[in-house]
Amino acid sequence: MSNTAVSLPEQAYPERKNRGKFGAFLFELFKNKFLYLLALPGMIWFFIFAYLPMGGIVIAFQDFKAMKGITGSEFVGLKNFQFFFRSSDWIQIVTNTVFLNVLFIVFNTLAAVTIAIMVTEMGGKWFKKITQSIMIFPHFLSWTVVAMFVMAFVATDGGFVNQILSMFGIAPVQFLSSPAYWPFILVLLKVWHGAGFGSIVYMATISGINPDIYESASIDGASRLQKIRYITLPLLKPTVILLTILAVGGIFNGDFGMIYAIIGRNPMLYPTTDVIDTYLFRAMMDLGDMSMSAAIGFMQSLVGFILVLTVNYIAKKVAPESAIF
Repeated sequence: MSNTAVSLPEQAYPERKNRGKFGAFLFELFKNKFLYLLALPGMIWFFIFAYLPMGGIVIAFQDFKAMKGITGSEFVGLKNFQFFFRSSDWIQIVTNTVFLNVLFIVFNTLAAVTIAIMVTEMGGKWFKKITQSIMIFPHFLSWTVVAMFVMAFVATDGGFVNQILSMFGIAPVQFLSSPAYWPFILVLLKVWHGAGFGSIVYMATISGINPDIYESASIDGASRLQKIRYITLPLLKPTVILLTILAVGGIFNGDFGMIYAIIGRNPMLYPTTDVIDTYLFRAMMDLGDMSMSAAIGFMQSLVGFILVLTVNYIAKKVAPESAIF
């Protein structure tokens, strides 16, 4: 190549030449000013509601008193973290949190991918839209409303399930006092509530696959199942890995809205359903200590951040195109 050759960016935007990093940043900002203007409301929202509140982390290391405020409360170091780990139930609570979240991630992913493939393979434009709408609808139901339906199904006296069992002469099941059933029930509810909505991302990925690939496979005699196995699923893998990495970041955060709405304060079900969030909520309501809750919330976020970095590192080694960074 001649000495006069320049890089593609410089060819496209010769005015970038001889600019520093800050100058290049200002040029990019000015050139795409309308795109950045569209993104500005979202950036402001994240700054106000996601970044500014990070300053409140300091109360995790204080004996926080609302009347004294953050600047006047006494600094106590790691004392607030001892509250949780001195509890005799902390191992069970952490185990429940991780176990349930792993089940949620695995079964939600499997269900969402299955739904996405089924919907995209359906014929008929209107039938596909109606089916997709029905599958997404549960996501917009409040867990409080769902809890009312769940109680109508699992109640010992008059519950739908026990009524069916009584028709076959089977003794009623004490769901509300038998913790062993509830991991299965919670996973079933989580999948029913969120898998349809979660399938949207996978359907978007499938719709972006070049149709020529499927046509070539059809010419070679591939069946529909073979095309799903050898084309759709491999091309979905990067999206599955990416969403799994993001989900792992919340593996120490129990779904408080779902679990507390359905389980409430039923101590007989705590052995399999009590998670960190519900335990902290009860502790804060009973003790009124915001510092302890902030300390464990900080710990959850820190562990989630470390897990995201770890899983992303593994993904980068196994499938570099699927890593976040």
